[in-house]
Amino acid sequence: MKFKIAHCNINITNPEVSLRFYEEALGLKEYRRVIDPNGNFLLIYLVDESGDFLLELTWLKDHPQKYDLGENESHIAFVTKDFEEAERKHTAMDIICYRNEAMGIYFIEDPDGYWLEILPER
Repeated sequence: MKFKIAHCNINITNPEVSLRFYEEALGLKEYRRVIDPNGNFLLIYLVDESGDFLLELTWLKDHPQKYDLGENESHIAFVTKDFEEAERKHTAMDIICYRNEAMGIYFIEDPDGYWLEILPER
């Protein structure tokens, strides 16, 4: 039996702010959108340039407050060939929340507090 990862989900509080962040910070583009006819939820699927993996952003009408992310140890990792350029961009955006110099990686924080790992291509 084989499995393929379809997507990863995170919940968001403001679709416009999150879309802007993920496009500007990571170059993700909206792939498709599912709108509940009753307006109770919105699903926005983002895709990277490869098209191999989807990030699902879920907005829930009845959850306008910040999400409790616990210790925020869960994260999504992104790899880039242009690590130094990415780090300069993310520094200028003031979204780097943690640097691990020993491992040669850093994390950025999205508008809802999720940490996203940035890795150089190795």
